[in-house]
Parts: sequence; structure tokens; C-alpha cells
Amino acid sequence: MFSSLPQAALLFGEPNFNVIYATKDAKAMLMRGITTIRDLSGNTFGLKKAIDEGLVPGPRIYPAGGMISQTAGHGDFRLPNQKHPEYGGAWPALYQQGHGYLADGPTEVMRATRENLKNGASQIKLATGGGYASPADPLMGIQYTFEEIKAAVDVAKNWGTYVTIHSYFPESINMAIDAGIKDVAHGQLLDKATLERMAKEEVFLSTQAFTLCSEPQNSEFSNEKLAIVCVGTKKMYQMASEIPNLKVTWGTDMFFLPQDQFEGQVKQMERLLPWFKPAEILKMATGNAGELFKMSGPLMNPYPGDLGVIKEGAYADMLLVDGNPLEKLDAITNKDNLLIIMKDGKIFKNTLK
Repeated sequence: MFSSLPQAALLFGEPNFNVIYATKDAKAMLMRGITTIRDLSGNTFGLKKAIDEGLVPGPRIYPAGGMISQTAGHGDFRLPNQKHPEYGGAWPALYQQGHGYLADGPTEVMRATRENLKNGASQIKLATGGGYASPADPLMGIQYTFEEIKAAVDVAKNWGTYVTIHSYFPESINMAIDAGIKDVAHGQLLDKATLERMAKEEVFLSTQAFTLCSEPQNSEFSNEKLAIVCVGTKKMYQMASEIPNLKVTWGTDMFFLPQDQFEGQVKQMERLLPWFKPAEILKMATGNAGELFKMSGPLMNPYPGDLGVIKEGAYADMLLVDGNPLEKLDAITNKDNLLIIMKDGKIFKNTLK
């Protein structure tokens, strides 16, 4: 929902336009060869239904619904003059439209979790640590208590699914693992001990290649936080490449981007080449991702077949390229080199005619 949408449009614009705008970005993802995505923040339920029913082209969506955040946490994007509703303010459009939830205490966290699950969330996303893009919180600040995280985990578990967290650093992530989360979205500031624990306990590392620090943020405060994350990203990937059985997936964290940067989505795979072979990177984006998606369980998995593999009975998603992507990754990352794009047995691009 946020990929290349201007932030002002989300905060102040017409919501129906924003959904229609998102169909453009969904089609662009599919035409880059992305046939299934896990979306971790935003009200994508209507867009998912439209894609599933064939009304608009796009990837399958595993939706999380609105990211759940504490007040003053990573998901608190209120402007300085917007008071919390408990203190005389009104809910900004972002929260009214279900793109995020501010929830404090186990009871409110449970309610927000259930609201997302009621809407069709296949997994739950919690913000349990600071973020570089959020306007008020310190990067290394621990967000949510053990009891609050466990409240979300217990509700999700009752529905047969799991919780993933936004966090970068060990203290926050270890507490969340103690509470039962099964996936870490980010983790760029992790240490080796925590990565080894994740490998042992089969907790996924769903991280992103934040290796470029030249893309300006909304404020100097955010730029300073991003610089720390960028330095940590390279160290984290080096350690991750040396830990057997660590479950790593490939993904991006793209929101409010200019169109030219959004176009480089799949090209970001190439940023991993200093640490991983092309085959390893492709497995992160296919087989590993398919394994992660299945953790939504039989009750909440919207696409229960096999994803990310080519075998009889699996979803018929295939790309035909010129060249061997196991040797040269740009055979996949160069969208002009995608000769055929097939999703669910239907061909969406064919340049061999």
C-alpha cells in the first residue's frame, strides 16, 4: 500500500485513490517476476481480494494488516500537533483506515491482534524496537514489554499462526523470542550469539540489504539512525553467511519511494553478492520464503499449496530467463531479461511470441 505512494497521500489523501494507486505498484511487482509477497504493514485486504479474483494483476499477498505499535513507538506517525485520543485528540486517517494500530498494554495488543486476524491477516506484525524512519523513537529503544509481546503471540497461536517483529538489536529481539515470536523482520544490528540462537530455535531472519546510506530520510534524526543500521547490515550478513541452518529470507522494506527507486526492488538482490552465492540468494527469495509463508498454518494460510518450488502439485509460478541465474544473478534481477512470467499457470509476460 505504501510502496511508491507519497507519504502525504497516505496521511491526508483520498483513501480510495490510494488503493487504486496500489494496483499500479502491485502490477509492477508482478512484472519484475515477484509472484507472492508477504506484506507486513498496511491494509492490503481489499487489494489482495482483487488480485485473487483476477480483477487486477499482482502477486499473491500474505497480509499482516496494520502493524501494531506502542504509543511513541516505531508505528506512531502522528504529527507533533496530534494528541493521542486518550488525551483529547482524534485518530489520524492512517489508523482509521487500518494501516496501523497504536496499542498499549496486553489487553489493547490482544484487541489489535484480533482485529487484524478478523480482517484476514495471515500473520501478525509487532514493532518491538526503534526504527530509522520513525520520527520520535530512539533506534535502540526496547518497545513493548514481554507481557505485551506474549499477548500477541498467544492470540496468534490460538489462530494457528505466528508473530513477526520489527526490531534491529539483540536485547529487544531476544526478549521477543523468549515471548514466542517466530520471525525477525530486520535484525541488522544482531550479534552472533543471537543469530546462533535463532538458527537453533528455527526463528527466521527476514532481513533486508540496507547497505546504501546515501538515500536521504525525512530528518537528520532519521539519517543518523539509518547510518547506524547501514554499518550493522554488512556485519550481520557476514555473520549470517557463516551460521549453518539459519533460516534467512530475502525481502525489501520499500515505502514512500520515488518511482525510480521502487523500480530497483529486485535489483537489491545483487547487494547480497559480497556474502552469498547467486543460488543462495535465489533460495532466500523462493524456497526459504515459501517455508516461512507456510507458518501461517492451516487456518490462516490463504494459499496452502507449495510456493517457491517447482514440483508437481505446487503453484505454477515460473520465470524463463536468458542465461543461468545460478551463475549470474542479473539473469533474474534484470527485468528486461525475464522472457516469460507465469503465475498460477497463467502467463503475464511472453516475449517469445
